[in-house]
Amino acid sequence: MIRLCAIAAALAIVCATTSHAENWPQFRGPTGLGYSTEKDLPLTWSAEDGTNVMWKSPLRGEGHASPVVWGDRVFVCTVQWPDGTADRKKVIPDHFVTCYSTKDGSQLWQTQIEPGPWVRSDFRSGAGGGYAAPTPCVDADRVYVVFGSSVIAALDHEGKLAWRQSIEPYTFDVTIGTSPVFYKDTIVFVCMMAKKPDSRIVAFDRATGHIKWEAKEPFGFGHSTPVITPINGKDQMLVLSGSMGIGGEALQSFDPATGERLWWCAGGGESSSPAVGHGLVFFDSGRGGNGTAVDPTGAGDVSATHVRWTTDRYGEAIGSPIIVGDYVYRVVSGGVLKCWNVTTGEAVYTERIPVSSTWASPIATADGRLYFASAGKSAVVKAGPKFELLASNDLGDANHPTPAISNGRIYMTGMTHLWCVGSK
Repeated sequence: MIRLCAIAAALAIVCATTSHAENWPQFRGPTGLGYSTEKDLPLTWSAEDGTNVMWKSPLRGEGHASPVVWGDRVFVCTVQWPDGTADRKKVIPDHFVTCYSTKDGSQLWQTQIEPGPWVRSDFRSGAGGGYAAPTPCVDADRVYVVFGSSVIAALDHEGKLAWRQSIEPYTFDVTIGTSPVFYKDTIVFVCMMAKKPDSRIVAFDRATGHIKWEAKEPFGFGHSTPVITPINGKDQMLVLSGSMGIGGEALQSFDPATGERLWWCAGGGESSSPAVGHGLVFFDSGRGGNGTAVDPTGAGDVSATHVRWTTDRYGEAIGSPIIVGDYVYRVVSGGVLKCWNVTTGEAVYTERIPVSSTWASPIATADGRLYFASAGKSAVVKAGPKFELLASNDLGDANHPTPAISNGRIYMTGMTHLWCVGSK
């Protein structure tokens, strides 16, 4: 109960600082844990007959950055190679930040960002060649974006560039899969490198883009987005960066104000973000393997002292788990949804749900629904120990981004369009 109250308090603080509570300012929402304060979102939608599709707007280029929302504006990052590009491995695509009206989907502005220095050649990460994978974050003044060419920038809400910085060195693995997150007056970006000595945490000043502090840290490559959450009255930043397989420092906790390492735990940690609830952190690799639940109140190496339970092995997931009430939920390859008791680790159920992406992370609403949603096939499930599929939907524009939820609407980035779903 103490832990749940802490999460609720954190959410209340975040919402109190926004223009209204429905803003969706970063990857997985205000808390970074996939929780929405919304109720009565639509259960059904369809591209075929237009059911509950408020609007759709064409995208310039492609990517799998998730949308973010502030007030009456929704922001999306994409990239596009110039016409006639013969070899994409030799050319950095154009980088775009686009702002749409939440009212009708009209494009308000589009700004092109000068690329960073990294010309990528490994496009396994999908749409946009991974150049537009990081999700932006947005506050009352600016939208902050990262692109896979190793560049971070800030624009005001009218699309005017405020600042831009190259991120160097840039020995990332395959692509930049992590997204920037807010902490007080900084934008914190975790550089998880294939070349381990280059790994570091960087805090950029929101106003100027200058590096406020930088901390070298002992972690390997990873593609997950960190979670900053209060634990025992002190903020911790939880980072999964254990490279592939099982490692002794897969989950690490840092002071988000300084980068000081607080504790670490063995397990798998590469692509997914952790879930937090009931005084525990649940994490896995995202690439398949075991899940681990750990008490986050220790110091140093807690692998032998604070692990409370582990799961059997399961398949690849990429997206993130979520804790709702007394249960942990995890969708893995093949659309298999697994549920465990968060306190004991006891398996509750394993069921299949109709989804086209297991990269998109679930969103839990305040009325006990779980949205496993994307611009392709989506499923809505009732939270609780009994599996109940409430609805299945399809927009026919399958892509991987996690949705954003704001003011009774669900925003989803497809391959060709940005979609807005709401109750008609």
